[in-house]
Amino acid sequence: MSPVITVAAVVFRDGEGRMLTVRKKGTASFMLPGGKLEPGESAAQAAVREVAEELGVRLRVEDLTPLGEFEADAANEPGHVVRSTVFTWAGEVTPDAAAEIAELRWATLAEIAEGVHFAPLTREYVVPALQPA
Repeated sequence: MSPVITVAAVVFRDGEGRMLTVRKKGTASFMLPGGKLEPGESAAQAAVREVAEELGVRLRVEDLTPLGEFEADAANEPGHVVRSTVFTWAGEVTPDAAAEIAELRWATLAEIAEGVHFAPLTREYVVPALQPA
């Protein structure tokens, strides 16, 4: 059984429906902003803290909407699985790359679904969850 990395992440969409993705320093894959939970922290609390650290965007737990919990091969840790609680946030943001973020990228859902430079969890689970039924 592969080691599991537990994280929380937030989906941000712009006025054109594109989704914000981030690439961490020293990695090749784009993924959702977010990160690992600290001891005693809920997924929503971790998402709010990580977004503030990585993007300089201040959110409130009560403004997050759960999208789901997804599990996939980790993009940057070979042999590991990432389990992410993913939230959406319905508002406009002006993010800045901070902390370990090397690059920000707004991408369409189609670009993400077809792109090899996007993390498996984002590509295979989050994009389908955002598609209309």
